[in-house]
Amino acid sequence: MPMGNPITQNPVTARGVLDAVKRGQELTKAHVDYFVRGVVDGSIPNYQAAAFLMAVRMGGMSDRETAFLTQAMTNSGRCLDLSGVRGVTVDKHSTGGISDGTSFIVAPLVATYGLRVPMMSGRGLGHTGGTLDKLEAIPGFRTSLAEEEVVESLNKVGIAIFGQTSEIAPADKIFYGLRDVTETVDSIPLIAASIMSKKLAEGASGLVMNVTTGSGAFMNQLDEAKKLAETMVSIGKQSGRRASSVITSMDQPLGPYVGNALEIRQAIEVLTGVTHRYKNFISVSVELAAHLLVHGGIYTFDQMEGARNDLRAKLASGAALKVFRDMVEAQGGDVSAIEDPRRLPQASKTIDVLATGSGYVGAINTTHIGLASVYLGAGRETVDTKIDPAVGIEVFKFVGDRVVENEPLARLYVNDASRLEEVQTTIQGAYTLSHKEVSPGELILETIR
Repeated sequence: MPMGNPITQNPVTARGVLDAVKRGQELTKAHVDYFVRGVVDGSIPNYQAAAFLMAVRMGGMSDRETAFLTQAMTNSGRCLDLSGVRGVTVDKHSTGGISDGTSFIVAPLVATYGLRVPMMSGRGLGHTGGTLDKLEAIPGFRTSLAEEEVVESLNKVGIAIFGQTSEIAPADKIFYGLRDVTETVDSIPLIAASIMSKKLAEGASGLVMNVTTGSGAFMNQLDEAKKLAETMVSIGKQSGRRASSVITSMDQPLGPYVGNALEIRQAIEVLTGVTHRYKNFISVSVELAAHLLVHGGIYTFDQMEGARNDLRAKLASGAALKVFRDMVEAQGGDVSAIEDPRRLPQASKTIDVLATGSGYVGAINTTHIGLASVYLGAGRETVDTKIDPAVGIEVFKFVGDRVVENEPLARLYVNDASRLEEVQTTIQGAYTLSHKEVSPGELILETIR
């Protein structure tokens, strides 16, 4: 819709908005505010809202229109009141991937510098896991927090990771449901507005967005990932936030573990100072944390290398593990499971998936790895699917690794074997072997700020 002139002469009505959209005219703030408000209070019916979404999907939006839409969606409900938080608030968001549990490293790491991290997170659906589902693998952990509990945890611990309430950005829930049934989910302005409306309602003053791209990401093309990253940074800055985006590759799982309790175990090992097997996972976590240290005023972008080195030293010290443990305790979780990960939910058996040939791993269809974990019960195929926190996959072979026929590619952690053959076939089919040595591609592809 950025092709024409602003619609200052059009009436501020649903039909006025739709007429302008049809003509390719740029929407004003008054028109966007009116339309979003009407969608939420029901005065604008779903069929008109669906027409609006389809028009955006087909014609796009200017950065200014997207910022108007984001702000209107943010203001459609209540925002968290963080005025009682002592310190600078920062947060990260990831567009998702496989073994992408960087929140469990980034949040406690930056909290050791005195920054406060209010992290409103979501659940998994499809092939990607959800932060809340992973945390709920810790016995007793509560992801539903009252606002005063969030503020108390931020002041005492430095971080709080919690779920979105129905009062936060209700327009997003309505629009998202309509996008799902109208095939408009893949619109960059609508994706950006959905993500950023919730982040703005959360109230953090500094934001870093990790936009993943590749075979295991929602945005599998780099140009699309870059456009989304640029749009979200623009929205953040227009809304008075310090914002940046880091585009990273998801052409293979970020870490070796895929599954809820398994990814908590992975985070505990990294926070304990274990580095072998976790090179990529740690690199992305440190990069995102460094951006938050800049947004928090501790470093500048010219000092990023120093920030990275400092963060790696801090990670090795175990200081961030204490913050993570304190958060678990503050949110009702069993801290003994952090001190001894064997107390996390355990699968009844393990089964290795063997290579069907020899060579070098040339590529991994990372989405298939995620789907295999869903088939085991670690994720959701529908919103009503019950998750088994104990099951998942341990990946042994990554891009560039040498593989010998009948050597294990991965290990399955299994409780329900009803789809075991499908899982094994899916994992074996995810691997493409090459007769020549293969070098893994770049992990951190681009930074937008």
